[in-house]
Amino acid sequence: MIGAIVVGVNGRSTVRSSLTQEAIVGSPDMNATGIAAEAKKAGLPASIKLPTVDVAGKAINTGSRARAFASYMRIHAFEASGGLTYSQMPRFATTDGKGTNDTTKALTSPSGQALDNPLRNVWISETALSTALNTSYMAEQVALFGIVVGVALLLSGIGFLVLSLGGALRGRGLIAARAKLAARVEPAAV
Repeated sequence: MIGAIVVGVNGRSTVRSSLTQEAIVGSPDMNATGIAAEAKKAGLPASIKLPTVDVAGKAINTGSRARAFASYMRIHAFEASGGLTYSQMPRFATTDGKGTNDTTKALTSPSGQALDNPLRNVWISETALSTALNTSYMAEQVALFGIVVGVALLLSGIGFLVLSLGGALRGRGLIAARAKLAARVEPAAV
């Protein structure tokens, strides 16, 4: 019971101190109006869901803020890629910047190898970083769950203790009453 509470509090503290060490601060466009303007300017399709939690200028030091920051990072990656995800982008780089899946049309390295589309690397970085931030959110939620379960178990234990003690005391009273009743009945039977 108490162990679950302690582990939950420690886990929550670890998440928050780890995030604080990274010194992440939301960029000025990380609010509903700012990101909507950026998405419109980039020509992103309306089907892309925009975040609404305001973390502009705020320290990213909680799991909830980390999750919000990750959602803004995704929009920034969409802006860089023209609204395409990693899997929708061509694999190789081209001189016009549009990319291609045809190795014969791709830019090549001095050794003749087709060069990777650099915009796909934006998505690789975004995915890695947002996964870490979302993991912070999940870890904080698991810690909170541990705290709630610990408190529930502690309260249940206290409740069962009260019921047990109440029942035991009541049981002693019943035994004494039965003994008195038995003492009254025995002489009359003799």
